[in-house]
Amino acid sequence: MEPITNDELLFFDRMPAMLPVYEALRQQLLTRCPGTSIKVSRSQISFRSKYIYAMASLPVRRRKDWPEICLVVSFGLADRLESPRIAVAVEPYPRRWTHHVLVERPDQLDEELLGWLEQAWRFSLEK
Repeated sequence: MEPITNDELLFFDRMPAMLPVYEALRQQLLTRCPGTSIKVSRSQISFRSKYIYAMASLPVRRRKDWPEICLVVSFGLADRLESPRIAVAVEPYPRRWTHHVLVERPDQLDEELLGWLEQAWRFSLEK
């Protein structure tokens, strides 16, 4: 597996407590989703195959009911998921739902969330 880059490390300067969560997410996605590449931008870290299928970001405008410190894990699917774990779901294009899950600890990267991320990876390959 490719080593974490300086750009990835610098992304977490504002919230270093979320770096271990990101590292666990990164390891899982690179292991489970072959052909994944990573791109760091100012606002998010994108995981892509043919297209972006998942993003990791730090909350910019935290909602009142959100945790103080968390990683926002976002992913795209054709249909809206119904789960209390989904903090926000939006449909920017017809049949293109973006879901946002708040993750505070590496152990929250469980089979349910990782399964959704694998679905998003497969969905990105079909577009």
